[in-house]
Amino acid sequence: MTSTRSIRSIRAVSREALAEHLVARTDALPGRVRVAIDGPPPTGTAELAEAVADGLRLRGRETVVVRAADFLRPASLRLEYGHHDEDMYLDGWLDEGALRREVLDPAAPDGAGRVLPRLWDAERDRAYREDYRELGPAGVVVVAGALLLGRGLPFELVAHLHMGRAALARRTPEEERWTLPVFERYSRERDPSGAADVLVMADHPDRPAMRE
Repeated sequence: MTSTRSIRSIRAVSREALAEHLVARTDALPGRVRVAIDGPPPTGTAELAEAVADGLRLRGRETVVVRAADFLRPASLRLEYGHHDEDMYLDGWLDEGALRREVLDPAAPDGAGRVLPRLWDAERDRAYREDYRELGPAGVVVVAGALLLGRGLPFELVAHLHMGRAALARRTPEEERWTLPVFERYSRERDPSGAADVLVMADHPDRPAMRE
């Protein structure tokens, strides 16, 4: 049974207010900060990450946005068991090692501060020609994408955009509907809602509701 307290802890916000809330939460953290904005593709994690980055830059925090989709493994590895293998999509598409090595470890409070914004162009199946970015001692990295949590990746602040089963099915293109069972597994097995510092109910991405 859902308690009155838990119901009241969720409040409707605008997309702009959500971004500003994440800006304020991030800016309150000292030193370098690593932020995850996690959610299935229809929730618009990358767009929210860019809005958060813009707000942080206005506050004088150098910020780099990294899309998890730019840190996928080569096709020969992620599609080894076929284009629609659910286990690989959940655990084998993201190049966790590269994301740690090129982004999260150097962006740590005691890291070197030299981060690579993009690694792999999945459409062309080749590496990007991307320059490293130098983060100062108060720099921020915002990593946006799907299926980020439950891997032990280090973040100082985590926001999860949750979209219910019916809404996700409606908003997922036909050619990607094979991923729907993966997101159900992710929600059940990894509990991203419970792991999040900020939980966003995003059945209607332009009219989210937020729980801290």
